[in-house]
Amino acid sequence: MDGAVPEIGTRLHDLIRVSRMLKQRRSAERSAIPIGLFVLLAEIDRLPTGSHARELAIQSGLDPSTVSRAVAALVSHGLVAREPDPHDGRATVLVVTVTGKAALAETLQWYERTLARALAGWSPEELAAFSHGLGRFTEAIDTALSTNDTLMEAAQ
Repeated sequence: MDGAVPEIGTRLHDLIRVSRMLKQRRSAERSAIPIGLFVLLAEIDRLPTGSHARELAIQSGLDPSTVSRAVAALVSHGLVAREPDPHDGRATVLVVTVTGKAALAETLQWYERTLARALAGWSPEELAAFSHGLGRFTEAIDTALSTNDTLMEAAQ
């Protein structure tokens, strides 16, 4: 396993690089979603209706101040709205607007077409193995980071 870990680190670096390239290419094609905010918009859309920004910060693993700035940008682009919380008049909840849902659907279609082109030569078995391995890998990273956070908190 020792020799595999550095190789996986290199592949992860490559994945981050091509992910950045995907975002830049999508942005260059005049996406309705500002570069870097697609993932957050998708997270808001996946959260239960009427979620707060603090829930978004927890779900996305981002600092609340980062989420606040990103939500402000999404609101200014008309992709997300802040609506009064029906259970707490002092709070607001985040809702993806009709414009945001359309932009999200169009962007998801673009990513799906791009991935379909990239994976066109792969067999169904290769696709299934890759999907399974990638899911297992991301879960393992989440677990490792959570365990590390718990250990760091216990040491303090």
